[in-house]
Amino acid sequence: MPPFLRQALAGAAATASGNGLARFAYVPLFPAMVGAGWVDGAEAGTLGAAALAGYLIGTLIGRRAGQRLGVPGTLDLGMALVVVSLATCAWNGGFWWFLPWRGLAGMGGGLLMALAGPATQASVAPAQRGRAGGVVIAGVGSGIATGALMVPALLPAGLPSTWLGLAGLVLLLWGLARPRWPDMALDGAAGEAPPPAVLLLTTYGLYAAGMVPPMVYLADLAARGRGLGVGIAALLWLVFGLAGVAGGVLSGRAVDRLGGMATLRLWLLIQVAALALCLPPWPVLVLPAAAAAGFAAVGVTAVALSVTREIAGVQATGLWLRCNLTFAVVQTVVGFGLAAVFAATGESHMAVFGAGLGFSLAGFGTAAVLARQAGRSPAEPAAPHGV
Repeated sequence: MPPFLRQALAGAAATASGNGLARFAYVPLFPAMVGAGWVDGAEAGTLGAAALAGYLIGTLIGRRAGQRLGVPGTLDLGMALVVVSLATCAWNGGFWWFLPWRGLAGMGGGLLMALAGPATQASVAPAQRGRAGGVVIAGVGSGIATGALMVPALLPAGLPSTWLGLAGLVLLLWGLARPRWPDMALDGAAGEAPPPAVLLLTTYGLYAAGMVPPMVYLADLAARGRGLGVGIAALLWLVFGLAGVAGGVLSGRAVDRLGGMATLRLWLLIQVAALALCLPPWPVLVLPAAAAAGFAAVGVTAVALSVTREIAGVQATGLWLRCNLTFAVVQTVVGFGLAAVFAATGESHMAVFGAGLGFSLAGFGTAAVLARQAGRSPAEPAAPHGV
């Protein structure tokens, strides 16, 4: 195994746990908890929002926690929060019991997502940073796919067994990854404020907005909008996750060969195609739409991680934190906005996916402007190995 891959896989274990399992495994658990009477539909939706609020907090405190505890210590803290939050949800204590634990799950995910990628890229040679970052972010897709398989398999044993099974899996991943945690300095030049990078943040925000329809409404589009049923909808979530793994890994290779700016435009174009495939009323298009959406959802994140280092050098961690914060805020605002649109239009999938297509096209446009701006700027000297 190449040396860089050991740390990259450790970082992937962090993102698989913090985002793929702690956040996205809740998607198939949502209806199961409602069906079992643990919470009602509105309460289950609020628990999802609590996890996102926790993610915001984890992102905001990520760098400060890394400075105080060190990067490996902060990654340990994030994994511990995820394990505890999943395990405590195995007891049906009602909505108010679940609420803080889902918030802590989000906080753990925010800490892990904020530091795992930048620390891994800082720990490997410059020529391997794209691939390493792609592997780390592909962990999100692997976590989604694992949750899509694991939750239906465990649910016949009951909700407590399902929650404990997820906690046990994260505990196992923590034990495997901990000896290989990546590390990086967060003081000196690395601790200084990054450049504003307004165009990158705008592009990333538009990408996040465009991804709300696939992440929230794709399964419903398949099940009710195209009449394919719940079983096919669950299969699409698995396809989304597996395609995300491919998108993350291949994006890293593309960044190393083409550069971050060119790869960003290419992956955003795939996102545009994914949203466009959701608009015609043909059921056969839902499967390629799910694959393209998953490929872009994880891939664009992996590419953006590399672009932050191209733009900010050793201050990349601070810029990456801003990207994560932008993503969380935009998805929250647009999520509520599209929910209102969905209700006001008589549950029109065309309306929400059309809006997502518009956001995605705008993101592709700002990415093109960003690339032209970068082409006119003097090249930034590469950061020394290990920084």
